[in-house]
Amino acid sequence: MTESPRWFKSSYSSNGGACIEIATNLTSCGVVPVRDSKNPTGPALKIDASAWSDFVAFVRTTDI
Repeated sequence: MTESPRWFKSSYSSNGGACIEIATNLTSCGVVPVRDSKNPTGPALKIDASAWSDFVAFVRTTDI
């Protein structure tokens, strides 16, 4: 990857500190990086873009 992740939190997140950040600008590279918002210099998970898409679709249809 040559492009740097552009991190953001969901607009549904409150400032409670239990948030994740994602970088969707890298989906063309086939990944969606995910990190803990409380530890921005810590590790990031690189999730396959299609797996992330499936996860988001599932969450949207689930009443949690």
